[in-house]
Parts: sequence; structure tokens; C-alpha cells
Amino acid sequence: MAAQVKGASTMANKGPSYGMSRQVQDKIEQKYDPELEVRLVEWIGTQCGSGVGKPEAGKLGFQAWLKDGCVLCELINTLCKDKPVKKIQSSSMAFKQMEQISQFLNAAERYGVVKTDMFQTVDLWEGKDLAAVQRTLMALGSIAVTKDDGCFHGDPNCFFKKAQENRRDFSDGQLKEGKNVIGLQMGSNKGASQSGMTGYGRPRQIMNP
Repeated sequence: MAAQVKGASTMANKGPSYGMSRQVQDKIEQKYDPELEVRLVEWIGTQCGSGVGKPEAGKLGFQAWLKDGCVLCELINTLCKDKPVKKIQSSSMAFKQMEQISQFLNAAERYGVVKTDMFQTVDLWEGKDLAAVQRTLMALGSIAVTKDDGCFHGDPNCFFKKAQENRRDFSDGQLKEGKNVIGLQMGSNKGASQSGMTGYGRPRQIMNP
């Protein structure tokens, strides 16, 4: 009995692999998609060229391939004409690897990946949530396909095309008139003129019966 208790204590002391945290880790690992891994590896290889190599199949191989940040920085550089990461250097030093991952993340955010689609450095470097890494890369690919600026290489059907912002360009006169209308609706007519005003800016007429 004492041996069993001692064994249980030893297991408990191993930390995050057991108990509740192990259950959480299992759930995170269930989100990792091996089929998506194959698709992403194929795209990155096509996008960056043979120089980035290919990882061993499986989650650990995928992590080891991306862990030093070099492949990720090469990827974002091929998507941006201004090459946001100026110096990419392979290093065995942990802080250098994490620094390069951070450079990729910063460049990806500037490229258009929203924060909710962004993984954290430890998700990749410590392997805490490789599904989040997949999510970021899918978002990056989707934005690249949507931009359609000639920088994307690969099969665009692998990614969802994101909805583009419906932009409208107004002249200075239209913008000024719009401000006047808003001013009147808010109860201020400072600087406003009723000449040429649309129906939306006119005060409502109340007719007595």
C-alpha cells in the first residue's frame, strides 16, 4: 500500500502531464489536425521553395520544423513585398528562436491576421498549443489569397477567402455635407447650411389635425 501511495505521489509531482492539466492538454491536442498539417506543409514548401525542407510527419516533427522561427520568417517574407523580417538566422539559442517567432507574429499581425487568430510564442516553442499554430497559418493563407497581389503561391482552394471590407470613397464636399447632416441630427447646427441638404437632414414636419 505504501508503495502505491509513493508511486501516486511521484506521478503527481511530474506536474502538467497529470491530473486536471493533463485533461486540458488532451483537449488541446484533440484540436490538432494531422490532415491540416499535411496541407500546411505542402503550402509552405510551395510558397517558400525547397530551401525550407520538410518536417517529419506528426505533431512533434511539425513543431521541430517551425520552432526556431526561420521557416515562419521565410514564409511571411515571401508574402510581403517589403520583406518585414530583415535578418533570418538559424540558432540553437532559445531566446533567439523565440525572438524570431515573435518577429513573425508581429509581421503577421501587420499583414492582417487578427489577434484572436494569433498563437502565442510558447504555444509553438514549448508545444503548448500547436492547433493554435495551425489556426494562425490558415488565417495567414486566407489573407494572402484574399489580397490577390501576386505574392501567394500554392493552391488557393486550400484556404477560405476572407470577406473584404466594402470601402467607399467620398469627395470632400460629400464628407462636409455628411458632417452637417450629423450635426443637425445631434441638435447642433454650427456651421451647417440647409442649402442643398438631403431629406435626411430636414427637420420632421408635424402637422396639426
